[in-house]
Amino acid sequence: MRDVDAGHGDRGDVDTSKVRRSPGKVSIFRSLLSRAVLLRIFAGALVWLGLASEAARPQSDDESGARTKIMALENIWNYAEKAGNAAALSLILDDAMVYIDEDGSLLTKAQFLEHVKETSPQLQTLVTEAISAHVYGDTALVASTYRVSGVARGKAFQREGRFIDTWLLKNGTWSCVAAQATPVVR
Repeated sequence: MRDVDAGHGDRGDVDTSKVRRSPGKVSIFRSLLSRAVLLRIFAGALVWLGLASEAARPQSDDESGARTKIMALENIWNYAEKAGNAAALSLILDDAMVYIDEDGSLLTKAQFLEHVKETSPQLQTLVTEAISAHVYGDTALVASTYRVSGVARGKAFQREGRFIDTWLLKNGTWSCVAAQATPVVR
């Protein structure tokens, strides 16, 4: 067993506190390199922690409440469209709403509501799946897939597609300002 005296370290009787090291080019390079690496690791860890804490952040009551309202409005849209209830749809669609239909046609609110009245008796099912809503302050985006089936001109049909709806909070009320439906061909 060795005795270690204060100021003498672990190396027996060599006093390392009085040893002067002269840095060479290699040790300066290693010192700078290790500092740069440590700074990058530290910066990366800070970024990662920031992202992780943002992802783990609980939703605010406002965001959660807005998302719940938007999802309810999407359900109302489906029921109203299937039933051909243009009056109910009119309440949730903005007057300046723009709708891009599956065939690429651009419809105003009035044109979309007329389209709903004409096609609703043909619809048997209208189902949305994999729906997600993202709230950004007073704007919300909803993306989903849908399946619709029914009878048109005496022939049964089935269609699948994706849609995206843009909702805007105006004067305390959410209304859809833009929507697009895109068919999925399998």
